[in-house]
Amino acid sequence: MRRVRHIHLGELNSLWYWTKAKNPLVVTRNYVVVAICRILPSLRLKNILYRSIGVKVGRHVSFGLESTIDIFFPELIEIGDNTIIGYNSVILAHEFLRNELRVGEVVIGRDVTIGTNVTILPGIEIGDGAVVSSNSLVNRDVPPYTMVGGVPARVIKTLKN
Repeated sequence: MRRVRHIHLGELNSLWYWTKAKNPLVVTRNYVVVAICRILPSLRLKNILYRSIGVKVGRHVSFGLESTIDIFFPELIEIGDNTIIGYNSVILAHEFLRNELRVGEVVIGRDVTIGTNVTILPGIEIGDGAVVSSNSLVNRDVPPYTMVGGVPARVIKTLKN
């Protein structure tokens, strides 16, 4: 179940009102940090920079190159210790839709493996020890110690903990 807030911003598609949703200077700062982190090889420095914009990053988290964190609401993202975020993956805490903005916390547990090219939507919890296979769309919660994959992601198997 996705836990998101639904926000109506105006009569046009919601992206036209993005400056109502978040201060443009904050979004610009977040964008610069995320853009740097996408190409930065230092895992330690990435974690420090992500923490500076509000992401709750555990110890020994590894962000693969080109991975992207939400620039509007990074403070709604929490990643547990010893988790790997794969190359070119995206973690979103917002969705601008035609009629509304949806905002929700993303909580990724400890010892989680997120494969390459994975997209995680707002309002999702991924349990400890879970594995998300490459090229997956995570649009619902992932139980602990479960492998999921596909578009949308479905349970493949239960893992031993």
